Amino acid sequence: MERLAEFAIVPAGPGDAAALAEVHVAAWRETYPGLLPAAYLARMSPPVHAARWRRQLTRASVGEVVLAAEGPSGLTAYCAGAVKGRAAEVFTLYLLRRVQGLGLGRRLLATATRVLEAQGARSLDVWVLNGNDNAMAFYAHLDGKAVAERPVAGWGGGLMETLYRWEDISRLADA
Repeated sequence: MERLAEFAIVPAGPGDAAALAEVHVAAWRETYPGLLPAAYLARMSPPVHAARWRRQLTRASVGEVVLAAEGPSGLTAYCAGAVKGRAAEVFTLYLLRRVQGLGLGRRLLATATRVLEAQGARSLDVWVLNGNDNAMAFYAHLDGKAVAERPVAGWGGGLMETLYRWEDISRLADA
């Protein structure tokens, strides 16, 4: 079993694209059964996602951040977000199930938040797919406030997501 102290949080680069894709696909398959169609999850392709990550990481804009958590068994989690004016949004925060519960998600989110805050962000938003109860509880535990809902396009419709917001990003950065 890995321990939190064994992980380093590092900026991700194009060379991390394949590992990010592996974590992305595995985390989705662990997180979304019963929420997203099984056929969609089965079709997810690490090589396709690696190409997307490579493009994103080679064309990163000012204000974007992608951080990876690397431990003894390699890259096992990541967080990506961006600053838009005085607001920031975390688009993705995924951990493989085997490293959940160590405090790594909190550490990864707090590190990303500090980077976003240093770029001028004062608030933070995270959208979470309804039914992802573990993620919703995680953000609520970190004092994120559920402030809105919206429909999600795709996957046959009928899905909703909830917006968690921190009006004062510094509180989360200190988490």
